[in-house]
Amino acid sequence: MIKNLSQKESADLLANNYIGYLGYIYKDCPFIVPITYFFDGKNTIILYSSEGHKTAAMRKNQRVSLQVSEIKNIDNWDSVLAHGVFEELSGNDAKRSLHEFATGIKHLILTKEEKNLHFIGEFSSKIYKDEIPVIFKITIDEITGKNRIH
Repeated sequence: MIKNLSQKESADLLANNYIGYLGYIYKDCPFIVPITYFFDGKNTIILYSSEGHKTAAMRKNQRVSLQVSEIKNIDNWDSVLAHGVFEELSGNDAKRSLHEFATGIKHLILTKEEKNLHFIGEFSSKIYKDEIPVIFKITIDEITGKNRIH
């Protein structure tokens, strides 16, 4: 049976994971890409990326979505979709958010996977030498979730 998750269950699923699928629009076409994220437990998702297609697209159309799933099998899964608004960060806001992102994900990985990571490059491949990452956040407007337990 498929049922709706409560707001708390949906937020918990988002908070207890760090890999999702970012949805955005480019030239009237939807795109979905895997991405590492950190949810602050309130209404903000922190992400970063290299300069490129998705960052250019989100600067033009700030409406985005992040989808996260936990799938055990065909009869046992949870899925959340968070809709919100992209905002690029700079200066101290970007530094503070990137620190929160790294600290939060390292804690999640230590808790869930019992791995003690020290550097952002150990859990994300987006940092390239001599390239400044684009730090951004999604301010969530709506979270919906579903699950199926048979």
